[in-house]
Amino acid sequence: MIVLHGRKVVGGVAEGAALVTKETISGWGGIDPATGIIIERRHELRGQSFKDKILVFPGAKGSSGWSAFFHMARLSGAAPKGMIFKRMTTKVALGAVVTHSPAVTDLDQDPLTVIETGDWVEIDADLGIVKVTKRKERTPELDRSQDMSSAPT
Repeated sequence: MIVLHGRKVVGGVAEGAALVTKETISGWGGIDPATGIIIERRHELRGQSFKDKILVFPGAKGSSGWSAFFHMARLSGAAPKGMIFKRMTTKVALGAVVTHSPAVTDLDQDPLTVIETGDWVEIDADLGIVKVTKRKERTPELDRSQDMSSAPT
């Protein structure tokens, strides 16, 4: 397990599978707030949803409408469980606040190189701690519980 230390943006605790991108994300026109699917045409995660994931990304791009689209994602039940980002801006900070997702930044290691999509991530934003269990280190029990928690009901 890898432990990272950073700074709280929005308090709380969350855990889930990571969805990682090295590209910034556009809110307005870049995401479908009803599903959490990234729809930005040239984005590396196009077609993937951040719903119920820990979103790991450099930060926000585009207009101040960014936070409104992430707020709509929360209202639709499609928000990420948590956020980890590198570049603090008012845009991404407000987006984290309106999403109500535990969020951290300013980590002591680069989260974009340490965390990979599919790793299990635990965020304790109040303490500024991020625990990462690499996919290859996870136990079969954890994989089964993850599969069951994402299964349709």
